Amino acid sequence: MDIVGILVMAAQLILGLSFLVGVHEMGHMVAAKYFGMRVEKFSIGFPPKIFGKQIGETEYSIGMIPLGGFVKISGMVDESMDTEQMAQEPQSWEFRSKPAWQRLIVMLGGIIVNVVTGILIFIFLTFIFGEEYLPMSEVNKNGIYAHESAKKIGIENGDKILKVNGVAVEDFADTREVYLGSNGTYDLLRGDKEVNIKIPPTLLNELSDKEKGFISPLATFKVGEVDEKKNAYKAGLKNNDSILAVDDTKIVFFQYFSDYLKANKNKVVSLKVRRENSFLTIPVRVDSLGTIGFAADIKFNPKTREYTFAQSIPRGAYKSFKVIFDQVRAFSKIFKRELDASNSLGSFLTIGKAYGPVWEWYRFWSLTAMLSMVLAFMNLLPIPALDGGHVVFLLYEMITGRKPSDKFLENAQKVGMVILLALMVFAIGNDIFRSFFK
Repeated sequence: MDIVGILVMAAQLILGLSFLVGVHEMGHMVAAKYFGMRVEKFSIGFPPKIFGKQIGETEYSIGMIPLGGFVKISGMVDESMDTEQMAQEPQSWEFRSKPAWQRLIVMLGGIIVNVVTGILIFIFLTFIFGEEYLPMSEVNKNGIYAHESAKKIGIENGDKILKVNGVAVEDFADTREVYLGSNGTYDLLRGDKEVNIKIPPTLLNELSDKEKGFISPLATFKVGEVDEKKNAYKAGLKNNDSILAVDDTKIVFFQYFSDYLKANKNKVVSLKVRRENSFLTIPVRVDSLGTIGFAADIKFNPKTREYTFAQSIPRGAYKSFKVIFDQVRAFSKIFKRELDASNSLGSFLTIGKAYGPVWEWYRFWSLTAMLSMVLAFMNLLPIPALDGGHVVFLLYEMITGRKPSDKFLENAQKVGMVILLALMVFAIGNDIFRSFFK
């Protein structure tokens, strides 16, 4: 990836996270101000401070470290650990002086705003762009390509998918529903014979650990953009060329062509090529990665579902809450030891790669909407220092009528911060290990 791609990726990451953290902390701030609590600071980014302006009782600022933010509410035990203020007599405008139900709403404010933000983005994306999908009828023209993990459980190249979990599906993306399930099945057509394949519950763990693919549609192709620094360009391959064969092997689908190249790393192969009305033989050296240096122009015929604004509302809500539902199912697999946490936990590096080195607004907002729902879910986890930890203590107070002491809350905050710091170090280390050593 060149420096421009890295900068674009970083810019999307910073903008997306700054927006989500900003609306999250705004949810806390608006609720606190509504109930008459004093909000001392509202910051997007962490110190050192780049810019700040005092408006009324609140200082609004932008921090130099852009991957986060905070709001400081008077009289609240938070990451600032302002024990001096907590040692003073409670004031009427402080968080700790307000009824438990008001404090609960304040703590849920950020989560609620993140959920609403995610739903609204998905609604407008659905209304404006519709939903592009690859019909199963299109996929089943040629059948599917089975990656290594699929071959291990009995799926073969050319199989056609009839049902997923016993139900016929229209969208190829729905075939991924088996990844997070516990008893997934594929009903396949192999020649003129129907075959049932059971999906192991550990599939997602294996995919995360070893490869990106499980099954993909067999794809016809032409030569797309040719990298001027790579062997294909040097050998004379051009955009829109059709590769008919490599050595003596006939080529129809891109996956088979890619497999042949990987089996012939650092060797010279002979490409039989059609260019307009001419037929050429082009020798080209395969590099150590099993590639020759061009982007495949894949030939598929996707369809688009159009939605009215009224139809976009339930559809956008469904897509939003499906993100949370998938998070719950992934956590369930971790607890059942069907999914290794190291294969599913990532840091800012993982998020940045998801945004990608090219700025596409649809992808940017789609991923930001998804992250908004993930942020809401993660913040609701009952870990001290997260909103969910505060919610647990407030619910305890509301049920029992006994408020945890400030000292207990301070110690719980310290424990929670240690847990979060350990998770952050693990996630960053995990990303570095996967990027450079796996």
